[in-house]
Amino acid sequence: MTDQNEHPDDGLGSQASATPPKEHKAVKGIVWIALLLIFGVGFFLVLRHHDDTAKAAKSPKGGGGPITVTTVTAQKGDIGVYLDSIGTITPVYTASITSQVNGIVIAVHYTEGQIVQKGDALIDIDPRTYQATLLQAQGTLDRDDNILGQAKMDLERYRDAWARNAIPKQTLDDQEKIVLQDQGTVKLDQGVVQYDQIQVEYCHIVAPISGKVGLRLVDPGNVVQSTGTLTLAVITQLQPITVIFTIPEDNLNQVQQRLRKGAKLTVDAFDRAGQKKIASGTLLTLDNQIDTTTGTVKGRGSFENRDMSLFPNEFVNVRLLVDTEHGATLIPASAIQHNGQAAFVYVLQDNTAHVKTVKPGVSDSGQTEVTGINPGDVLANSSFDKLQDNAKVVVASSGKQAPGNSTGSATP
Repeated sequence: MTDQNEHPDDGLGSQASATPPKEHKAVKGIVWIALLLIFGVGFFLVLRHHDDTAKAAKSPKGGGGPITVTTVTAQKGDIGVYLDSIGTITPVYTASITSQVNGIVIAVHYTEGQIVQKGDALIDIDPRTYQATLLQAQGTLDRDDNILGQAKMDLERYRDAWARNAIPKQTLDDQEKIVLQDQGTVKLDQGVVQYDQIQVEYCHIVAPISGKVGLRLVDPGNVVQSTGTLTLAVITQLQPITVIFTIPEDNLNQVQQRLRKGAKLTVDAFDRAGQKKIASGTLLTLDNQIDTTTGTVKGRGSFENRDMSLFPNEFVNVRLLVDTEHGATLIPASAIQHNGQAAFVYVLQDNTAHVKTVKPGVSDSGQTEVTGINPGDVLANSSFDKLQDNAKVVVASSGKQAPGNSTGSATP
């Protein structure tokens, strides 16, 4: 009794302490049910999105309405057949001038980078020694020439005397041989004089060709030798100038056929990027043999180079015009699509795109020759990721419907 009075609330306390665990379990159950519901709803939405995507993938492209495209029109025109190569600008003539005599440089007449003409003065070497030697040779020539003259006068006297039987025949014969000997001596003296004259001329060096002089290599006061390797000046001809390039042996017969017909094939030189044309010239000739290591043959093109745009040893991209195809069907290369090895275009007719297989040919400046369509056909030139055969289209430029027939015109 005492214990019950002292703890009258023990039973209630036990019940109160047992209630919270039951409520906690109920809350956990509710949370799990909510999580399962959320997971189920999310899974359902994912499956539905997947089904919608699959249906959209199976449905025709552009099913939501006409596809907006830009158009181009196939044209009839001429297009060139080109061979592309890498070439090197090569001067026709390059003169490396060295001294032909020994002496001291007394004057340099050219400036670096100067354009000189044939015969212009370049360098002077002290000529006094050679002038003195020439003077001696000329004196010897004069002496021997007079001796020859005297021998000829004696020969005429001996002939007159022989005619009168005043001298023996041997005397006349001896005098004739003396004249011949003196003539030989005079020729020898003339050769010495001419040699010394050339030595004096070598002291005054002139330009052997017209062209551009390089950097200065000698100064006044330098001693030069005829047996030395010192280069006094370098002149390079710039007008005209040539380019050396290679042609694949597979295309050699095609080029030769044109040359045999007397055709002048155009050669264009482009910059390194191949975008800007530097100059145009003509093909001069081909080499006489094929390089077996590369399977190519060298060709040489000639350029007038009036504006000095081509520089010796410069690398350029070369385009050789082999032939020109007339009356070809031309379309922009951007309108051609590829499916593996096959090429096709979208021809617009009756507001509908139709796939047509084409065979591309040569290309030039973004235009490509094709067979399989006709000049005047209107082609799609955009929205290729949406287009397919029989898709409905509208033209982007005007918002109007595409032409109703394949021979209609459209803005390229």
